[in-house]
Amino acid sequence: MARWQGDARGRLAKAALAPYSERGFDNATVADIAQRAGLTERTFFRHYADKREVLFAGSHELEALMAGAVASAPASATPIDAATAGLNVAAELLQQRREFARQRQAIVALNPDLRERELIKLASLSNTLADTLRRRGVDEPAASRTSEMAIGVFKVAFERWIHDANERPFVELIRESLEQLPILAGTK
Repeated sequence: MARWQGDARGRLAKAALAPYSERGFDNATVADIAQRAGLTERTFFRHYADKREVLFAGSHELEALMAGAVASAPASATPIDAATAGLNVAAELLQQRREFARQRQAIVALNPDLRERELIKLASLSNTLADTLRRRGVDEPAASRTSEMAIGVFKVAFERWIHDANERPFVELIRESLEQLPILAGTK
């Protein structure tokens, strides 16, 4: 095994996509993932608790990154502008991983348990954004409404982004979705 090569975690994440795509998530094995990455099963379990975590390992980092951007938005920012700062920083991070995001989403879409896990991840992200907005002084229910609206914008823009044949930047699709909110609310 080529243990001397760096980035075992990243190699495992990339290697997992092939067996998940070829045989389906349920039929893929940790042994196959480790072998494709040129690592051992033991190394796999040093980095991931199970084969599902390969697809969701970055959730906490993404949540922290977004919450940090919301918290550090200017004090004068409206709640949606602060939430938008979080969306934009997530979009910039994911933009660098577009092909991985596309492949990952295709795998998640085919498995009910993974779709459920994805919804749990988004709910947790919404709660974190709402907590961050409350710490900024946004009262309820405005903090929760804003965070749910932001996650809705994120979901719609993400789906458009991974399927966009024109390869437009994720942040551009977020901006377009945000611009539609006043129209949908009948305020424009």
